[in-house]
Amino acid sequence: MEEIEEGSSNNSIRRVGTGSSDRRWVDGSEVDSETPPFSEIRGRDYSFGNLRRRLMKKPKRADSLDVEAMEIAGSHGHNLKDLSLLGTLGIAFQTLGVVYGDMGTSPLYVFSDVFSKVPIRSEVDVLGALSLVIYTIAVIPLAKYVFVVLKANDNGEGGTFALYSLICRYAKVNKLPNQQPADEQISSFRLKLPTPELERALWIKEALETKGYLKTLLLLLVLMGTSMIIGDGILTPAMSVMSAMSGLQGEVKGFGTNALVMSSIVILVALFSIQRFGTGKVGFLFAPVLALWFFSLGAIGIYNLLKYDITVIRALNPFYIVLFFNKNSKQAWSALGGCVLCITGAEAMFADLGHFSVRSIQMAFTCVVFPCLLLAYMGQAAYLTKHPEASARIFYDSVPKSLFWPVFVIATLAAMIASQAMISATFSCVKQAMALGCFPRLKIIHTSKKRMGQIYIPVINWFLMIMCILVVSIFRSTTHIANAYGIAEVGVMMVSTVLVTLVMLLIWQTNIFLALCFPLIFGSVETIYLLAVLTKILEGGWVPLVFATFFLTVMYIWNYGSVLKYQSEVRERISMDFMRELGSTLGTIRIPGIGLLYNELVQGIPSIFGQFLLTLPAIHSTIIFVCIKYVPVPVVPQEERFLFRRVCPKDYHMFRCIARYGYKDVRKEDSRVFEQLLIESLEKFLRCEALEDALESTMNDFDPDRDSVASDTYTDDLMAPLIHRAKRSEPEQELDSEVLPSSSVGTSMEEDPALEYELAALREATDSGLTYLLAHGDVRAKKNSIFVKKLVINYFYAFLRRNCRAGAANLTVPHMNILQAGMTYMV
Repeated sequence: MEEIEEGSSNNSIRRVGTGSSDRRWVDGSEVDSETPPFSEIRGRDYSFGNLRRRLMKKPKRADSLDVEAMEIAGSHGHNLKDLSLLGTLGIAFQTLGVVYGDMGTSPLYVFSDVFSKVPIRSEVDVLGALSLVIYTIAVIPLAKYVFVVLKANDNGEGGTFALYSLICRYAKVNKLPNQQPADEQISSFRLKLPTPELERALWIKEALETKGYLKTLLLLLVLMGTSMIIGDGILTPAMSVMSAMSGLQGEVKGFGTNALVMSSIVILVALFSIQRFGTGKVGFLFAPVLALWFFSLGAIGIYNLLKYDITVIRALNPFYIVLFFNKNSKQAWSALGGCVLCITGAEAMFADLGHFSVRSIQMAFTCVVFPCLLLAYMGQAAYLTKHPEASARIFYDSVPKSLFWPVFVIATLAAMIASQAMISATFSCVKQAMALGCFPRLKIIHTSKKRMGQIYIPVINWFLMIMCILVVSIFRSTTHIANAYGIAEVGVMMVSTVLVTLVMLLIWQTNIFLALCFPLIFGSVETIYLLAVLTKILEGGWVPLVFATFFLTVMYIWNYGSVLKYQSEVRERISMDFMRELGSTLGTIRIPGIGLLYNELVQGIPSIFGQFLLTLPAIHSTIIFVCIKYVPVPVVPQEERFLFRRVCPKDYHMFRCIARYGYKDVRKEDSRVFEQLLIESLEKFLRCEALEDALESTMNDFDPDRDSVASDTYTDDLMAPLIHRAKRSEPEQELDSEVLPSSSVGTSMEEDPALEYELAALREATDSGLTYLLAHGDVRAKKNSIFVKKLVINYFYAFLRRNCRAGAANLTVPHMNILQAGMTYMV
């Protein structure tokens, strides 16, 4: 097994658009208003000769230059390619083992939980419960997810954070001001703003961007949904494994509650212990096992229908639901919470979308999962009409005696696969939260180089295992665990309903009537289910609420502290006036070498750089400010990874490199590979910059009267940094060469002394070695802050920072050649 360790940075997705500015600086960023435009200073240096002018010349560029995006533009879309029918069928078969494991194992415990609340006294009880289950599956997974929610994907990615990132791209709802116009040039960004004529979409966009409380409310909603998913990662293994093992209670003598609990704990420990090996080696077995499981459900259902009572298909008439509630009143309301269990795992249809396609998930559900589940529940209902006393063990009692042990083995395997899928989904969810700056940085191990979704987070794995063991040990019954299970499921569904409604209004620009029908229909149904499961708070429903509150608190405190820290760094960044006063020597000695200063700023010079200047007796001849930044897209193509910009005049030899990653990206780069890519990208940047300068100089010499016009149109053309220029066809390039007078650009490039000087300096610095300059920033609340802020920042956030992954391990830099400097930020 090949394992790659990753540390996820908290630079995250918080982005606020800065807009365009007419005042552009040497490093392309917007600096403090008191700093004069560098062009004014540049105009005073004409006496230093041509070389000095070329070294000091400020290129008239937009915010940044993507040096690796020149060869591609939009060719790396994240959408799955169109597949043939045979290919779609193959992918649909694979979804059985990953997406539908949790929902597929629900027949193990649904009716046993429902009829623990409502005793069976007549066929109305059976038919009413069956009708509830049928229409619950038809309304939520089929109508809501298959036909609507799956279409609200983020370039093929699904889940709560995918919806949030999608909204972030259309409205500036993030809190960290690290968005750049160049991020919109990423091929997977695919930004399409609302059209001006749709005032409703524009009004919603403006409200989200200008009202801080709406941003906070949206973030809390997303974090709540994520917390519920993590809670599912605790309850699903406990519920599934315990339900599968409960079949032995009526078959093996002496197999009581204690034996059930102990055997379930043993399987859970084994299940979590093998997580570090990854699912790649056994994953190919998941789909065949679940396919066999669904076949067994359907076959046993048909057998029971034909043998006992085929007339239970009358439950397709929803009027039996009315009769059920009229007959049982409060007990029926309590049983409604048990019906929710039949759609456990429905959110996985959307959350696991990134590994499959919309059509494959739709095909698998409509053609296999939905019919097999209906047959299974109808078969159990038919059996109950003749044997109402068997409700406690309805699944295994309805299985023909000769097939008990084969079905038991398949059921146990299916339960473990369902647990495995939920555990993997929890890992992915935590990783996305870390990428978006909403979870403390933890150690991540990638168990496969081929599939980026196969990850392992040791801390989360052992935490889930301990919590599962505690849940099984305390509740000791699937009925009590089921009371806790429903709340987490309904909570996640309601969050998805709200976010998809926002997508409809803001992005899809759906008709207002149709857009409001979605939350009115599905939101009403889910609210009814939520009220039903909330009645079970004292019976175990408090468990997911405690888990959700804990993770919500952790994630919000981490995000809150990270935002304050970033804002403090922005306020305390070094001004350009101060850098000019220091001169190209930076007030110290410049020695050969490259210093990679890791920081979180995407604009300006971080204040920690001043600490290094004061502390170190000398500084490197080339300084590169490296920012590991996560943007709100699933994947950033490798060719679009790096952004380079120059910081200060050319003779300072200072640059900024922003390495951009999507929330699904895997940071696999070895430090040496990363260094090589960075240096090669920097060389490309220098050559492209020299080429642009040569083109500008040549055009100005050819037509001196076009200076004033060129300055405007040139900047606008570079808003998409050289991407469009790189894709021009050969006839266009030939046309340009005919327009340009005198010497060719290539000749001027070869004879450019400024370029040769910088490339030589870069090679000398590279040969001298790279040093990693890391900042260790502490965050403290100001003395005049309120008590709650001091408590959150000085204790809770400080505790999380001390115990999370940080420094060289988090940034995946080598442990050699590291210099660290500490700094305290007062927020």
